[in-house]
Amino acid sequence: MPIHGRQSGSDPKPLLRARALALGFDAIGFCHAELGEAARSRLADFLAAGQHGDMGWLEHRATARGNPRKLWPEVRSVIALGLSYVPDADPLATLALRDRGTISVYARHRDYHDVVKGMLKHLAQFIVARFGPAVKVFVDTAPVMEKPLAERAGVGWQGKHTNLVSRTHGSWLFLGEIYTTLDIAPDEPHHDRCGTCTRCLAICPTDAFPAPYRLDATRCISYLTIEHRGAIPHELRPLMGNRIYGCDDCLAVCPWNRFAQATPHDKLRARDDLTAPRLAELAALDEAGFRTMFSGSPIKRIGRNRFVRNVLIAIGNSGDPALHAVAARLTRDADAVVAEAARWACEQLESGAMA
Repeated sequence: MPIHGRQSGSDPKPLLRARALALGFDAIGFCHAELGEAARSRLADFLAAGQHGDMGWLEHRATARGNPRKLWPEVRSVIALGLSYVPDADPLATLALRDRGTISVYARHRDYHDVVKGMLKHLAQFIVARFGPAVKVFVDTAPVMEKPLAERAGVGWQGKHTNLVSRTHGSWLFLGEIYTTLDIAPDEPHHDRCGTCTRCLAICPTDAFPAPYRLDATRCISYLTIEHRGAIPHELRPLMGNRIYGCDDCLAVCPWNRFAQATPHDKLRARDDLTAPRLAELAALDEAGFRTMFSGSPIKRIGRNRFVRNVLIAIGNSGDPALHAVAARLTRDADAVVAEAARWACEQLESGAMA
């Protein structure tokens, strides 16, 4: 496969940056296709501690994840792209509505994988047509360490909550990458600007951060409600509140969000029916109803059973006696995990009524 060096006296970055912004991206940066030892060590420690839980895919391709050239030997440069999904209202406001569910901001409309990948393909086609290199595009579905690469490319830095933070967009950036054989001069890596702030660590409902810059995914509500397939540990259930898909607490309290403007992208703005959906209506969804409601949404990926399991835990935490009958109807659900969650919800509501 040919390797394309920079033409003498020409720098493709201004043209690529302008094209990316014209396509709708909000941030772009460039780096060599390499990661430092610190990123690989952090990944190795995370896996060795078993803090990835059920996410075996993180372990199976750890070598390729820690070295872009193990994934694609010919790659020379990485173009890191960011797409803002800054919410236009307080994402934590729905936590106080006990008969409603709270869905993570990123999942309140279209699946970002589809949105970002479509934009990446357009930019990749432009790169090939203009400069002739080989390219590959990635959006969170391949062994790519997106956040460390985005940091090296100057898009932002990994905060103490382990997510990327941008001076312009706060903690609300979707990331995508273009790997290319084109040789592009790197941008300056972004320096950590968290300072002494620990708001993201302090607010975590389940104490999922054993230390700054370290996440124990097995305690993270995003992991528990999305990636974890079985019954959720009983000791963590009361801490989940009404969070039924993901958790935004550590993102929402980041002080850098004060500089962010609400996303201009219509496909990423929250649907009205997913901003504060009623738990009773969600619990009543069968497989067909679930698929219809979440068509085009990232929520569809986890399936009806896992989703209703989450809803039942929120019902159990609601303290609302009116939801007891809703949970009781599911105590004999065909899915054993759903049925167990329903029984737990009933017990919680009954104990609350007797207290």
